[in-house]
Amino acid sequence: MTEHIVVVGAGYAGLAAAKLAAKWTDSRVTLVNARDRFVERVRLHQLVTGQSLRDLPLADLVKGTGVDLVVDQVTAIDPDARKLQLTDRMLTYDRLIYAVGSHASLDGVPGAAEHAHAVSTLEDAEKLAAALKNTRTVAVTGGGLTGIETAAELAESRPDLDVLLVTDGGFGQALSAKGARHLRKTFDRLGIRVRDHAKVGEVRADGLVLDNGERIAADTVVWTAGFRVPDLAARAGFAVDDHGRMVVDETLTSISHPDVTGIGDAAAIKRPDGLELRMACATGLPTTQQAVRGLAKRLHGEEPDPIGFRYIQQCISLGRRDGLIQFVNTDDSPKERVVTGRAAAFYKELVCRGTIVFERHPTIPAG
Repeated sequence: MTEHIVVVGAGYAGLAAAKLAAKWTDSRVTLVNARDRFVERVRLHQLVTGQSLRDLPLADLVKGTGVDLVVDQVTAIDPDARKLQLTDRMLTYDRLIYAVGSHASLDGVPGAAEHAHAVSTLEDAEKLAAALKNTRTVAVTGGGLTGIETAAELAESRPDLDVLLVTDGGFGQALSAKGARHLRKTFDRLGIRVRDHAKVGEVRADGLVLDNGERIAADTVVWTAGFRVPDLAARAGFAVDDHGRMVVDETLTSISHPDVTGIGDAAAIKRPDGLELRMACATGLPTTQQAVRGLAKRLHGEEPDPIGFRYIQQCISLGRRDGLIQFVNTDDSPKERVVTGRAAAFYKELVCRGTIVFERHPTIPAG
């Protein structure tokens, strides 16, 4: 009997997984997603400045692949009965690929959920874009890649804005000395103020309050300090870590439910040497390929191989005309080598375009 594989979530990992499962197995494949469009999450910081993103209907992206698309919300999973609860019906599966992604974490600091904006979903970005129409001062919280890219994009596209980046760590601390110098130089050129080693204690309608009581005025607060995953796996009784991510083994199979594969941001993925992979397309796409190939082997009675992954680089956009390519060691620690300026911006643009090429043809090498 033909098995039924259901993929929950059509982000970068989920869409690729569905198409690969349809190609590499003899199973019937269904892809379930709450919206009918693919969202280029890596470009949402561009959307908030008024730039247009490509319209990418999921129906077009799966056309001719053998994947059945269901546009609906998964509200619950019953792993014992192997059923998904959708809005008004049930969907059964033999194998489940869990790829629900992540979103901004706004619960850790008082007032963030009420007063801050995020850039982790299309809805977040659209709300932020609307808020920026009546904004003069923007405080971007979080010194990771999302915060850096968002602050730079805002400052370049909207020179009328007063942009401030607030981070509780050191500014550019994950970069090499050369990378950190270029980052600082670029932020100075764009007029972005930086407050590092500054921990936010509260978000208010008129700005931020730091742990030391200092107030920072801002018309709009953008929150990029951390991400969280939906609680779908935890509520279903799957083994999850302290952050709610599905705990998977070295083949990306759930350690509590061997008929379930966890991929992308919603899975706690570790290399065989124990290094936990960060949330990123750079990790999600190649490990998705390996996970689905392992599932195909298992369906054919073979033993799947453990995933293999090594870091190569971090690609950071600093507006449309500048960028930073930070080369890294296999454990993601920075090398001194960097590429900067327009060459880096062009390279990052090719990477972003390449993600869509990959979604259309997910068998091409992803890393």
